[in-house]
Amino acid sequence: MGFGLHHSCNISVKSRFETIIANGWVYAGDGKAPRKADIGISEGKIKAIGKLGNSCGKWVDATDRAVSPGFIDIHTHTDTNFYSCPFGDSRIYQGITTDIGGNCGSSPSLGADGKSIKDFYSELSELKTGINFQSYTGQGTLRNRVVGSNNVEAAPEQIARMKALLSAEMEAGSIGLSSGLEYTPGSYASKSEITELCKVVASYNGLFAIHLRNEDDYVEEALQEAIDIAKDSGVRLQISHLKAQNAANWHKAPNLLKMIEKAESDGIDIAFDRYPYIAFSTGLSTFIPLDFRQGTTNDILERLKNDKTAKKIGEYAESRFTKLGGAQNVIITSGKNEDNIQYTGKNLLECSEISGLDPWPFVRRLLIEERVNVSIVAFAMKEENVKLFLSHRLGMPASDGSLYSPEGPLSESMPHPRSYGTFPRFIGKYCRDEKLMDVSAAIHKCTGLPASRLNLKDRGLLIPNYYADIVVFNPDTLIDTATFSEPHQFPKGIEHVFVNGQHAIESGEGKNVFAGKVL
Repeated sequence: MGFGLHHSCNISVKSRFETIIANGWVYAGDGKAPRKADIGISEGKIKAIGKLGNSCGKWVDATDRAVSPGFIDIHTHTDTNFYSCPFGDSRIYQGITTDIGGNCGSSPSLGADGKSIKDFYSELSELKTGINFQSYTGQGTLRNRVVGSNNVEAAPEQIARMKALLSAEMEAGSIGLSSGLEYTPGSYASKSEITELCKVVASYNGLFAIHLRNEDDYVEEALQEAIDIAKDSGVRLQISHLKAQNAANWHKAPNLLKMIEKAESDGIDIAFDRYPYIAFSTGLSTFIPLDFRQGTTNDILERLKNDKTAKKIGEYAESRFTKLGGAQNVIITSGKNEDNIQYTGKNLLECSEISGLDPWPFVRRLLIEERVNVSIVAFAMKEENVKLFLSHRLGMPASDGSLYSPEGPLSESMPHPRSYGTFPRFIGKYCRDEKLMDVSAAIHKCTGLPASRLNLKDRGLLIPNYYADIVVFNPDTLIDTATFSEPHQFPKGIEHVFVNGQHAIESGEGKNVFAGKVL
């Protein structure tokens, strides 16, 4: 079965390669069938693929193993969590070698601290991370910086200021613009305002990643808005975590794909991503109507404390519970207040039993006590649609997750298991076990396809002169183990991970090698 290191390599004064990954089934990442070959690595890059002998410093036996480009997660919220776990535990242990952050309209640059994306990139480079990273500029963060947190129309001079800041971000290496139009204050932007910003992104051939303005009752209208923005601005479009949420909308999934295909046939550069789970994760604050979410945290708290406004908020929240199929489908996943930690991992009906409060009064109290900062998981989708989206030629898996670790401060909440298991689950459960597609096609969706969307010219494929971001896994055992009740668990089957040619995971064990780069 050979998956360990063999030390019988011919180490001369000057070996031909620093490392040879030998005898594996090499998947290039282009969707084509694998071939039995060795990969020679030196100076951080792939130098040769073929029958390479044993002139190397380190020889890794990959017999009976799949050798793939490192997985690229095109939609994450990793961002500042690197400060707590630079190695990137929940990312690198599932074979991810590149994370793309700054999604859903919120980015680590242009925030309250005034940092630019150049400043954030410099901090990460100095910190040294285990995986590669690149970020979008968040449209919500940008709007908050220039216009503020209230529901007001942006003046022409404010739009000009946002465009200038965005241009500077693009010059400094931003991928493009992300939006989260279900979140404030980005949701207060009109279609025309976002179109103006996207014209800047288009001028750099960047990417616009959009969390649609609505993902349930008005998802078709929201998708059309995104398509219109791309058409009017010329921007390349990435639909984030495509879904038709809540049972009343599940039937819309095929039409969403038809709309995307129509946009493509009309000349729009469009694709989408999707996580391989039926539950989403967001903030409990989304049960507050948008107009009641404007302003500062203190403004929101005042509305929650006021019985008259809280009654209106509660009516909206309870309608959301109903659309989700009941309060039992909403799970609390974080809480900082000592008295509220007991609710972590429990659904709203269980929380009601413990607290003696009905679901909305409990949610109201929790939001006030936690200063609106509470995370949830909610079950709102069906398997058939997950498979439909993942199998489409324009779709690719992405976690919509973040960086966590079983140890330290990032272990204290109960995150959605997608942060630990997205790629092993996609390949192991959906492709190997449920035959959604063959492994070659699956690996392309995890590597070459997202790399092409991101314009990564030297990553995402296993070909000479590309950076040696490589994962070696057991195709027979690869699977996620993280669950909603026990999310802090690494997957099975990931045996070796190389980041920029450095051996970061060796026989399943992390080596504390910090070889990641800001791209």
